[in-house]
Amino acid sequence: MSTVLSTLASRRIAVTLFLGFSSGLPFLAIGSTLQAWFTDAGLDLALIGALALVKIPYNFKFLWAPLIDRYTIPWLGRRRGWMVITQLLLAVLFAALALLNPGQHLALILCLAFLIAFVSATQDIVLDAHRRDSLHDEELGLGSSLFINGYRIGMLLAGAGALFVAQVVSWPAAYLMIGAAMVVGILTTLIAPEPPSSAHAPSTLRQAIVLPLKDFFVRIGVRQALVILLFILLYKLGDSLAATMTTPFILNIGYTKIQLASIAKTFGLAATIAGGLIGGVLMLRLGIAKSLWIFGVLQALSTLGFALLATRGVEPMTLTWVVAFENLASGMGTAAYAAFMASLCDRSFSATQYALLSSFMSIPGTFLAGFSGILAASVGWPIFFVVCTALAVPGMVLLCVIAPWRN
Repeated sequence: MSTVLSTLASRRIAVTLFLGFSSGLPFLAIGSTLQAWFTDAGLDLALIGALALVKIPYNFKFLWAPLIDRYTIPWLGRRRGWMVITQLLLAVLFAALALLNPGQHLALILCLAFLIAFVSATQDIVLDAHRRDSLHDEELGLGSSLFINGYRIGMLLAGAGALFVAQVVSWPAAYLMIGAAMVVGILTTLIAPEPPSSAHAPSTLRQAIVLPLKDFFVRIGVRQALVILLFILLYKLGDSLAATMTTPFILNIGYTKIQLASIAKTFGLAATIAGGLIGGVLMLRLGIAKSLWIFGVLQALSTLGFALLATRGVEPMTLTWVVAFENLASGMGTAAYAAFMASLCDRSFSATQYALLSSFMSIPGTFLAGFSGILAASVGWPIFFVVCTALAVPGMVLLCVIAPWRN
């Protein structure tokens, strides 16, 4: 218990929560929040749907991650210099967005949204690298869970918080509020400890591109590295596929929008945050390997809960328990997943290696989301969630190779 408390008190650990908040703000601000602004302005639905394309930089951030490993801003250190630059840029860009009107400056807003996505993805690269470089291996679980929880709180402010401000005041005020909230990240960066410099950091751009891949496959072994990459693709496959259809499922079986908002969204977010925190603390005692096993099983069982819900009719208490279990387990699984990926990265190339792994992680969600509705319509809701549960099995089997229980 004393070890857990001392770890929680560590400044290295504490800053991850606030840096996660800084990371989470932009994602919804140029996503559903911007879609709501466009809807209020009476813009075409096809254009509103196409707005998702401005987030493309998040999927390709590994392309410029080597620049972060190679070049150092001449103040605040190798990681914090990039952090404060991206955070200041985001604050300015959100302030600029607040000066525009979708009806008059649509093209400029879209350009700014794309630029925000690019700068935000760059911030994510360096924040992930800072977390890996700062934390000891045994702290990665709790640090990752706090970062993810901070990220979700940032999303909450940029989502529900911005919608509330827009309703009460105006849309420009909402985006000024988001820009002002970036101060949290800036101040955290200024007080955060700079990670120790690596003696093996790349000295040329070629090294920054080639060495991270060479190091990953040589240090881990080609065969083991390929199995690990397959595991990263599969571990949360079932959970991710189920999550894409949770909202239409809940509405389709008879629950109201109010029940969706109060139970699945608000209560569900609280359960996810709790799951991330509980998972992080448990990882201090269990280690990453055992946590991946336990949280993975809970994740799969929680998905199966939706299959049960589909056969029970409209029972708010059942929905509450199913949503609580699913979000709690998902939060724990995500924390272990992120900690595992961070543990694979060498501190000399952490920006590039983590960007590659996290981009690889996003592939199933990106490409399978479009087929989830077709599958659900074809087989029905109970079978759909049983299939999602079954999709968790391959990832769990691979744990026997990459993270045996005895580890």
